[in-house]
Amino acid sequence: MVDIRAAKPFYSVLILAFACSALVAGAAVGLRPRQEANRQLDRQKNILYAAGLFEEGKSIDQLFANVETRLVDLESGEFVEADQLDPKNYNQRRAALSNDLGRPIEPDADLAKLGRQEKISLVYVIKDNDTISQIVLPVRGKGLWSTMYAYVAIDSDLNTIRGVSFYEHGETPGLGGEVSNPRWQQRWGGKKVYKDEDVAIRVIKGTIDETSADAAYEIDGLSGATLTSNGVSDLLKFWFGDHGFQPFLSQLKKKDNSNG
Repeated sequence: MVDIRAAKPFYSVLILAFACSALVAGAAVGLRPRQEANRQLDRQKNILYAAGLFEEGKSIDQLFANVETRLVDLESGEFVEADQLDPKNYNQRRAALSNDLGRPIEPDADLAKLGRQEKISLVYVIKDNDTISQIVLPVRGKGLWSTMYAYVAIDSDLNTIRGVSFYEHGETPGLGGEVSNPRWQQRWGGKKVYKDEDVAIRVIKGTIDETSADAAYEIDGLSGATLTSNGVSDLLKFWFGDHGFQPFLSQLKKKDNSNG
């Protein structure tokens, strides 16, 4: 026969464990909207940083008011209208994993080593009056230890990099982790993506030779982080190629030429 008095401590611990679990679960659910709002603000801050529009001390919401969030069909390069899919509620990472909005990438084309890719991507359009002055594109790809996430801002010529912001990664601090160092990111401004319609931008080993004919397409390498540097080059080649934003940028160039 079980001694109820002896079992009381066990039941007390069990009840306490259930109560604590309920409190933790409730706190997690309750904090989720605030956490998502903070993540959204951080994304907006990095978009503004890449575009050269971030100003310390100013409201992110106010600065981001000039940024138009759109969706693009990566295969056709055409904008997806908001009545078809709402960019405010679109989760790009989740879309890549879904059957309807994602697709597997063939191994020989998967330079960024993602495995799967979304069919529709967010893009961020910044206009001067009614003319596009720059577009900020989300890119990602594998480094040495992690998937690196970044925004790349492209000038109105649809070829010149205005700026870049690597905002999420798990690379080695002091080595590959230098992708998020503002001093390294500042070296991207003015670099060219395409040379004769081929993706030419890349991170080299060592320091670029400014007198070289290829200097406009090269970024200084990350010291002691060859695999991370190669990962950055590969993700750029993927996202600015046929499987990424090249069809979209080509469509914009055609529209510019026809309007001109």
